[in-house]
Amino acid sequence: MSIRTEKVAAVITDLLSEPLRKIASEIHAGLITVTSVKMSPDLQIAKVYISAIGGKKGITEVLTAIEQDKIRIRKHIAQNLQLRFAPELRFFRDETMDAMESIKNLLEKTKQDDIRRHQQYSNNVTEDNSNSAD
Repeated sequence: MSIRTEKVAAVITDLLSEPLRKIASEIHAGLITVTSVKMSPDLQIAKVYISAIGGKKGITEVLTAIEQDKIRIRKHIAQNLQLRFAPELRFFRDETMDAMESIKNLLEKTKQDDIRRHQQYSNNVTEDNSNSAD
């Protein structure tokens, strides 16, 4: 991304906080966080990645509520962003936390497998030593 697209993405991230806070409050979604905004090179499309933590609603319900309110959110962006056109907003679930959890689980499984193999190896060595002493 160019410096300009990065700056616009940062401003959009800041501007989204208020409308998303309102949506979270209305639907009891807990905390909705914008994890990243990726702008198209022509600044016409903003891909917004979000996560939802806590609350009574899951990420699917949060995305549905955001989609239903997307026109108002874009209008809020347009009023506060100094560009000729407000970018089209596309909202996506940020799967970073899911990926981190999956990696954590794989590492834990690998660690447990290594411990089990080490114990088996130690038992085999002990048995071999006691058999050779006979």
